[in-house]
Amino acid sequence: MKNKTFLPLLAAATLLVPGTAAQASSPEPVRLAPGVTLTQLMLGAKDSGDFWTVHVYLPATIDGPLDRAGTGLGSREIADRVNAALIAKGFEPRLEQVVLPAFADHPGGALGWIVRIGRYDTAAEAAAGLAKVKAAGFTGGTRYTAQDGTDAQAPQKVHVLRVDFREFRGTVDTDFGPTLNEMETLTDLLSSTGAVAGINAQWFLNSSPTGLYVKNGKLIGTATQGRGGIKLTHGGRRVEVDSYTAHLTLRAGRETVELDGVNRLPGEIWNCGGVGGDQPTEKARHDFKCTDDSELIRFTPEWNTPPSGEGAEAVLDARGMVLAVNSTRGAAVPPGGSTIQAIGDSAAWLLANARPGRRLTVTERVEDGRGRHVPLTDDTTIVQVGPTLVRDGRISVNAAADGIVRDDADQTFTYNWTVRANPRSMIGIDRRGRLLLAVVDGRQDGYSEGLSITQTADLMKRLGAVQALNLDGGGSSVMATARSGIINRPSDATGQRTLGSVFLIRQGK
Repeated sequence: MKNKTFLPLLAAATLLVPGTAAQASSPEPVRLAPGVTLTQLMLGAKDSGDFWTVHVYLPATIDGPLDRAGTGLGSREIADRVNAALIAKGFEPRLEQVVLPAFADHPGGALGWIVRIGRYDTAAEAAAGLAKVKAAGFTGGTRYTAQDGTDAQAPQKVHVLRVDFREFRGTVDTDFGPTLNEMETLTDLLSSTGAVAGINAQWFLNSSPTGLYVKNGKLIGTATQGRGGIKLTHGGRRVEVDSYTAHLTLRAGRETVELDGVNRLPGEIWNCGGVGGDQPTEKARHDFKCTDDSELIRFTPEWNTPPSGEGAEAVLDARGMVLAVNSTRGAAVPPGGSTIQAIGDSAAWLLANARPGRRLTVTERVEDGRGRHVPLTDDTTIVQVGPTLVRDGRISVNAAADGIVRDDADQTFTYNWTVRANPRSMIGIDRRGRLLLAVVDGRQDGYSEGLSITQTADLMKRLGAVQALNLDGGGSSVMATARSGIINRPSDATGQRTLGSVFLIRQGK
C-alpha cells in the first residue's frame, strides 16, 4: 500500500492558476461567456506499480462468521484471524495498515487493518480471484490500488469553471427540479434555465436535499447542525464558507415549541445533526439515518404534496392563519402557505394548540460558526454540504464536526468515504474574488482515480482557493456546459444521475 505525499501530483495544478509563472504551459482555458472559463487538466499518469487486488472483508467481532463478514477493515486481532484462515485455505494474503490523516478537528493515526490477496493486471482477473476466495468461505470485493487515496502520482482528470465577476454580468445560484422532492439531471436544468454551465450541489436522500438550504432568503431545507456550508449573496459575487446551525420556533398563542425540520420526511433525519432528542445522536453523521418518533416538520410549496400517514397536521395560509387541522397527514400546501406535520407525542401538542382561525407563527434563526445571526435577505443562498476544505487560505477540514469520521468500532465508512479516492465536486473562491467550481473524475482505473478528502483540500488550495467546500460526489459528480453538454466522465455506468440541487452559472439579461 503506497504512502506518498500528495504534493508532487498537485504541483502541476498551479498551472490552472492564472498569473503564475507556469501559466504559459498550462492548457488554454475555454471562454464560455464573458468572465467564465473552463480549464481541463490531466494530472499524474498510470503507474506500472498499481494493480488490482482482492480485498477480503472482516467480521465485526473476533468470533464473527467469515462467510458473512461485511466490514472493510478492523482491528489487528480480527485481521490476524482472517489472515490465518486464508493461509489455512492455501491463499497468500497480506496485511496492510490504514492510516487516517490529521484533520483540523480530529487527530490522525492508525484507522485499522485490511487483508488483501493477489496482484492482478485487470479487473476481470481480480474478479476471478475473488470468486475463488468466496468459494473458500470468505467475502470481499476487488480494489485498484491507485484508488487507495495514497498514490500521489495517480492519474486525475480535473475540470474547473472559473467565474470572474469583474467581467461576468450574470449570477451564480442554486436550482432544483420541478419540486424540491423531485430529481432532475444537470443537463435538463441547464436547458430549462438557459444557464451557461453548472455542477451538482447538495446530497439528496429520502426524497429531499439534506442540510440547510436557503434559496433567495427562504429557508426550505433543514440544517445539519454545525455542518459546513457556503453562503452566496449578491448573485454569487460574495462567498463565505462557514459552519451553520438553524433553530425554528413554532408559536401558538403563549405556547411555543421547536420545529424539528423543514421539507423532509418526519421521523427520519439523514446525516443526523438534528434537534429534539434524535437517536442515536444529534451530531452530524454523514450517510447515516437518525430517527425521532416525535417530530414537528414544516412543509412549504417548494416540496409539492407532503407525505401522508398517521399523526396530525395544521394547514396554514400565507399569513400563518390555520385553515384546517387534521388527525392524519398529507394535505396539500396552500399557495404561499405551509403545513405543519406532527408525529408521536408532538401530534398531541399540535392538536391541542392549533385550531381553525388561529394564527401560528414560525420564527427562524440561522447562525454561523461563531454564533452570530445570519440575516436571510432576498439575495441570500446557503447550501450546507461539506466538509470544509480551505479556510482563510489554509487547508482546514472539519472532519469530526462534519460527520465524515465515525467514532464507531466499524470504521469502514471513514475508510471508504474519507480516506479512499472518490470522484469529488468542490466550490470555492480565490484571492481575486473569482468563484471556482471544480470536478475531479474517479473510479476509472488508468484514466482518473479520484481523490481522498485530504487530497481534495490540497487540490483546491493549489487551484488558488482561499475558501473552499466539498460538495456531493461519487456518482453524482458532474459538470456540464450549455455548449458541450456533460464535459466530465461521471463514474456511474449509466452516465449522469438525476440530482436534488445544482449550482448554475447564468448570464445576465
